[in-house]
Amino acid sequence: MNEVIDLQHLSLFLPNSYYNISIMTWKHFFTSSIGKKFLMAMTGIFLVLFLIVHAGINACIFLNDGGETFNKAAHFMSHNWIMRFLEIGLFAGFILHIIQGLSLTFQNKKARPVNYAFNQPGKNSNWYSRSMAILGTLLLLFLIMHLSHFYVGTKVALYGGDKPHNLYHEMQTIFSVNWIVALYLIGVASLFWHLYHGFQSAFQTLGIHHKRYTPIIMAAGTGYAIIICLLFALMPIAMYLGWIK
Repeated sequence: MNEVIDLQHLSLFLPNSYYNISIMTWKHFFTSSIGKKFLMAMTGIFLVLFLIVHAGINACIFLNDGGETFNKAAHFMSHNWIMRFLEIGLFAGFILHIIQGLSLTFQNKKARPVNYAFNQPGKNSNWYSRSMAILGTLLLLFLIMHLSHFYVGTKVALYGGDKPHNLYHEMQTIFSVNWIVALYLIGVASLFWHLYHGFQSAFQTLGIHHKRYTPIIMAAGTGYAIIICLLFALMPIAMYLGWIK
């Protein structure tokens, strides 16, 4: 308390120094392990909300109307200026989430370069919590493939004179190849375990951890991961097997 009062008194005479102290405090927070986990949690929750919108739009293909509703929804998302502005935040969230995840992984390995002699990780944590770096890497590769298949073509059509672009037909063409469908299913499986662990971990990092609320959060996270990943998995399967035309 005395330190806070001293700083406040000091700011009356040296306001710039007080401002610099505050900046350094925030800088140290966001470069610390706790700060990085906090950013991971916040960006993770943002991406969780994005996946709800993304899965909802993609689920329009199950209306089986030849892709009419899906193409209208995709056209709106690519042309509405609010959506295009939010897209910048989305990519920033992706990049920050990936960078912080890699940073925490390397930081943990550097802190403990040699494994304990009697370490029994199977009794202390689940395999997916110990494999988040691998699952995250698989997701990154999956994201690159996904963007190259659908995002790039949409943007080329948009900025190349706003040419008509049938994203539904493009999806049909891509998901007619069996090995691409298999890769997508591997990516969705990685996404499931990432969400299953990350959902509840994000709330725990933010301090929302209580014997009454934690079981609800875990149940919600499990249900969310199942529904989202089931929708994403059914899309390439339905296209490949010809369930929808």
